[in-house]
Parts: sequence; C-alpha cells; structure tokens
Amino acid sequence: MIEERAGGGDPGGSTNMMISEALAYGRVEKVLIGGVLTMLTLSTICGNLLVVISVCFVKKLRQPSNYLIVSLAVADLSVALAVMPFVSITDLIGGQWIFGQFFCNVFIAMDVMCCTASIMTLCVISIDRYLGITNPLTYPVRQNGCCMAKMILSVWLLSASITLPPLFGWAQNVNDGRVCLISQDFGYTVYSTAVAFYIPMSVMLIMYYRIYRAAKLSAAKHTITGFPREGEEGAGAAPRVAGGGRGGQEAQQPGGAAERASGDGMEVEEEEEEAEEEEESLDCVSAALKLHREVEEECSTRVSRLLKTGEHHQRRRRKNQSIFKREQKAAATLGIVVGAFSFCWLPFFLVSTARPFVCGVECSCVPLWLERTLLWLGYANSLINPFIYAFFNRDLRTTYSNLLRYCC
Repeated sequence: MIEERAGGGDPGGSTNMMISEALAYGRVEKVLIGGVLTMLTLSTICGNLLVVISVCFVKKLRQPSNYLIVSLAVADLSVALAVMPFVSITDLIGGQWIFGQFFCNVFIAMDVMCCTASIMTLCVISIDRYLGITNPLTYPVRQNGCCMAKMILSVWLLSASITLPPLFGWAQNVNDGRVCLISQDFGYTVYSTAVAFYIPMSVMLIMYYRIYRAAKLSAAKHTITGFPREGEEGAGAAPRVAGGGRGGQEAQQPGGAAERASGDGMEVEEEEEEAEEEEESLDCVSAALKLHREVEEECSTRVSRLLKTGEHHQRRRRKNQSIFKREQKAAATLGIVVGAFSFCWLPFFLVSTARPFVCGVECSCVPLWLERTLLWLGYANSLINPFIYAFFNRDLRTTYSNLLRYCC
C-alpha cells in the first residue's frame, strides 16, 4: 500500500546523503535491528502457517466461516515471505534499493496486493460476523463454501487492481536505481489509500458499532427470571352445598313442631329431628368430599401447566443465553481486531496520504527512520492477526497446541 521501499529523498545526489544520515547503523545496532526484524518475520511466517495447516488438515475446522481466516493467513504469510525480507535487507544496508529497477515494480506490486488483501479480508470478516449475529437462522444457508470462495476471489482481484495503474502508465513508481518508492501521483495516492485502507476501516468501524449495539441491547434484555406468573385467576370458589342450611331448617322447624305437637305428639317430633340431623350430616360429608376432589383436580392442572411453561421458559432462556454469549464474543473479538488494525496501520496511511501533498511527487521529505518505523508497525498487524483469532477460538488454540507439541 503506499510504501517507501528504499528511502525517501530527491532522486539526485542528495538521496544518498539523506539515506546515509538517516540509516547509518553501527555493527551492534545492525545486529540488534537485524535480530528483531528476523524474529518478526519468522514469527509472522510461523503464526500464519499454523492457521493454514490447522484449517486445512483438521476436519472440525474445515467449515466455510473459517475460509476467510485462511485467506487472511495466506495474505499475511505472503507479506512475510515476499515483502519483509527485502525491506529488512534494505534497512540494514542503510535504506538504498539494490535489487534493480524491474524488481522494484514487482516488489511494490506484491507489497500493495498482499497488504491490501489482508486489510480487505479483515473488512469482509467483520461483515461476515455481523451477518452471523443478526441472521443466525439464514446465515448458515447463505454462507456456504461457494459463496465464501467468491468473496475471497473478489477481495484478491480488488487488491490486485490497485497494483495495475503504476504498471500500465497511470502513475509511475519513483525508481532511479537507488530509491524504490511507490508512485506519489496525487490522484493515485488518494485512490489507493482510500480503497486499501480508509474505506475498509470505515466498514469495520460500522460493523463493530452495530455488533456492539446488538450485544448491548441483548445484555439489557438478558434477565434471568423464575417461572412466569399465570394471568389466570385462582381456583374458583368451592361450590356451595345445595339445599337449605341447618339454620333454615331450624327456622322451619318451630312451625312444623307446633303442628306435629298439636297432631301427633312429642315422640314423632323427636324422631323427625333425628332423621333430619342424620340427613344433614350426610350432605355435609358429600359436599366436603366433592370440594376435596375439585381442589385436587385444580391443583394438578395448575402444577402441570406451570411445569410445561417452566420447561419452555428454560429452553428459551438457554437459547437467549447462547445468542447473548455469541454476541458478546463477536463484539470482543471484532473490537480487538479493529483496535489492533487501526493502531498498526493508521499512522502509516496518514503519513502516506499527506506525503505527496507536502513533499511533492518526485521525492519524500519524511525522515526515513519515521517511514520505516511506521511501515514495520503496519507489518506487525500480519503477526498479531493469527494470535487474535486463536485467542478467541478454542478449536484453533487446541490445534496450535497439538501441532507445536508434535513439532517439538
């Protein structure tokens, strides 16, 4: 992406002077810097190679959602193999390009394409994570292997398209045998930095904001409660005992007793009273038994209804918990990815965008040590990507551990 490949400065004799002043290392400094750059390159190769091997050879990881991670690892691996070694050598010898004019164009094309593919794959991964969170039911159907392959191919074709203008005459790279610098044409600088960085970063920030908002709303709604209360009223009142009560019968008894006393005498009256008392006792017992049965049936019905409602509520709660955890994990992962990406690449692209407008199109007036520091900071993003995804993916962590134990 818009990278300085062997030092800035005008193409004249002042270039060598500026390079010698900017990157004049002693023997100890060269050993230390060379060791750091070598470790960074080897670590990037090993980390991304682990990702490719894990997904390709472990059946559990061979699923469409991991194809994008493989594409990202391939892009970062290409940066480590085809770009970092030449930049390391150039930096250690003082910043002068020694690999010829033809290879300068090839090198810049590889650098631009691989770094842009890495950045744009991160962008597509953020979109893929957002769709997986917002459409969990239709997502597995749409995101099959063929769809993922088309997305990956589109990413690499778009990344390659940024390298074509300098090769076909729109904007010529700065290359005089000592300096290898990508074209500083104003229009090409704006186009390449926008497509390679600013647009993908904007999309990633929007996706992260939406996933974060969805996770925040889910957290607000995610409350664990007990069984839901029934809206129905309680059991109906116990049925009243049919017939008149004892008090009513007693109210009728005085008149009847008076008539029987006048007609049959006291003995008949006592016998009828005893019969009525026995009948009343039987009525009370049957009413109590009936009420007891009704209460048992009502309690059994309500308990059964509560148990069924509780089981359904538990299943729904477990499902909500799963969705909630997935949203939280996606928000955390994407947040770290976006943060690391912005920290690594934003300073470099800000300098690269402003450089032609400040320094002109024929040279670079930015100190070479600053350009190199920001450039290697951007390359460091290729190192940390595989470890970020492994940190949040248990299967990748397990596979890494098994592969490393096997190699050791």
